[in-house]
Amino acid sequence: MIITSRKNETVRNMKRLGESSAYRAERGEFMLEGAKLLTDAAANGAEIREILYCGDRPQGAFGNAAMQEVSRDIIEYVSVQKTPQDVVFRAAIPARKGEPELSGAVILENIQDPGNVGTMLRTANAFGIKEVILVGACADLWNPKTVRASMGAVFREKTFRLSLEELTELKKKNGVTLYGAALGEDSSDIRSTKLTGSAVCIGNEGRGLSGELLELCDKSLIIPMAPECESLNAAAAATVFMWEMAKDIL
Repeated sequence: MIITSRKNETVRNMKRLGESSAYRAERGEFMLEGAKLLTDAAANGAEIREILYCGDRPQGAFGNAAMQEVSRDIIEYVSVQKTPQDVVFRAAIPARKGEPELSGAVILENIQDPGNVGTMLRTANAFGIKEVILVGACADLWNPKTVRASMGAVFREKTFRLSLEELTELKKKNGVTLYGAALGEDSSDIRSTKLTGSAVCIGNEGRGLSGELLELCDKSLIIPMAPECESLNAAAAATVFMWEMAKDIL
């Protein structure tokens, strides 16, 4: 039987997972869409629990996931995209992998745009960055927009969400040098500093790093640029820093 009603409990649950981070956290699940992300999630060990599709039935190994055909109208209702694909699915949020080490990590503070967080995850994965640590009011890792922007990297990259206090204790424990991306009179040119084995902090799109996190940093760094340019997008700046972190190990 094809589901056509928006009042169907399965449909309502899937829609809420796409819209609400609080509901995702409560359920321990996320919702994504598209055959490619479905394949990526399954290939990287995600526990796929349910798949809704219209048209052709998805092909692949998805464990014990339930499959349900729905009308195109239902896909469009559930989707968070302007141009929905033909598959939406829900899966369990993966358990955290081990404990953070800080060495070779990128720390994102208050990065609120899901697209920026996803792009940074994708870049971190491409450059072999060991882990990404989220501090403060960062966008939800399992927001569909975050996962889509990460191009599946969210399934492969080690990620952690820490409070500033937890990050402070981790720095004391591991003794890793912490650099902050920040404009300031005492900031050094990124080209003058070897970043291999250190950790780098990237701040909010508009306000940059908080004063508290800057105080925790051993040094602040800037990216030199043309004088008429005020700053880079947070994701673009993060790319430059991650390249500097990785260039001696790639």
